[in-house]
Amino acid sequence: MMKKAAKSEKTGKTAKTAKAAKTTKTEAVKAGKAVKAAPAAKAAQRDKVVLAYSGGLDTSVAIPWLVEQGYDVVTMTADVGQQADNMPEINEKAIKTGAVSAHMLDLREEMIENYIWPGLKANALYEGIYPLNSAYSRPLIAQALIYIAQLEDAVAIAHGCTGKGQDQVRIEVCANALDPSIKVIAPVRDWHMSREQELEYAERHKVPVPITRQSPYSLDDNLWGRSCECGVLEDPWNKPPKDAYGLTVDPLEAPNKPAVAEITFDKGIPVALDGKKMKPIKIIDALNKLAGAHGVGRIDLVENRLVGFKSREVYECPAAVTLITAHKALESITLTKDVMREKSGLEKKFSELAYEGYWFSPLMQAIQAFVDKTQEVVSGTVRVRLYKGSAVVEGMKSVNAIYRHDLATYSEGDAFDHSASAGFIKVWGLPIKTWTQAHVKGKVVLSVKDSHLKP
Repeated sequence: MMKKAAKSEKTGKTAKTAKAAKTTKTEAVKAGKAVKAAPAAKAAQRDKVVLAYSGGLDTSVAIPWLVEQGYDVVTMTADVGQQADNMPEINEKAIKTGAVSAHMLDLREEMIENYIWPGLKANALYEGIYPLNSAYSRPLIAQALIYIAQLEDAVAIAHGCTGKGQDQVRIEVCANALDPSIKVIAPVRDWHMSREQELEYAERHKVPVPITRQSPYSLDDNLWGRSCECGVLEDPWNKPPKDAYGLTVDPLEAPNKPAVAEITFDKGIPVALDGKKMKPIKIIDALNKLAGAHGVGRIDLVENRLVGFKSREVYECPAAVTLITAHKALESITLTKDVMREKSGLEKKFSELAYEGYWFSPLMQAIQAFVDKTQEVVSGTVRVRLYKGSAVVEGMKSVNAIYRHDLATYSEGDAFDHSASAGFIKVWGLPIKTWTQAHVKGKVVLSVKDSHLKP
């Protein structure tokens, strides 16, 4: 279960997030200390704001903008497994842009243990399709912002979300659930600048902006998958172009020979791949590569957004799709029918709560407690075939299996008591029979032509 963000280090308490902290010094990457700006002449004390910082245009421009609003800016950059080759330089850029302190947190293990694995145990798929990769990272980012805010004695946090997206909702709702007193600032939502105006603002304030070709898409990625929207994808009639994908190959171009993965679970959590015990990050990374190479995990979805409109998203979640497929199969031989039925309804609610930013709600905590109880017996191995975009279960086994061959077989060795069926059917059908006797009169009517022949 996810704990609330920690208090300041002055109290001697730290959040689990702190274990993953990675920060850099000016000359070399070193753990345990954040980058600090060079001391300036003593000035009046200013309130601090912690900015969720990616190093992109929006959050880079947000630093001088927040300074103009009267704040000292502290940045927090979250490593959630995104594909980025400039992570070591981001803290330095934040300081050069005007931040007084910059923190880099490696949140990959935190994300897996407290977001991805709970979601996997719940077979979480929003609207039955989307594995929630982006939705999982937002409450974690909110938690990290609150953690750094308490560490730095900041009065506010800030993010780079627009006023149209749902990430603003997720981050702000989660942040206020963790610290109801915190102030939340949304510069991009408030300043109403176009991209051209942002570039002009950046030039005036000497904000370093990388000169690269602007992608026509809005992209987001982490350990659990990649999302792509905007551009030609905004017309649902358009086929997603090849450049909309980054983790998977076209299933039509995937290898003609399938790959097979054997995934071992312990209490609902993957612990080994092909018989080899591996760390969670390694399992996810290996399956992203293997399943992605076979075109598995592509999702083209028009989803119902939290903020009231429909949006088309192209997702790539090779590891997520493979693991959820395998996990569901293992549950089918280890859980009872009534538990599976109840869990199915709660899985849908879990997915909705995660999607809508209610990660830290009492209902989410209660659902996770139920799910955790069900997973006590979900241990075993599942064999999955990966072939041209599909992940198909080929076999499963578990020492906790309640599937019994002697009860299921129609061959020799059948242990099912056939003589008990007549009494069972009589009792099972009694309510319907008594209803019919009381309320239904007349003969059965069938609207069909009868070609019956008599001798």
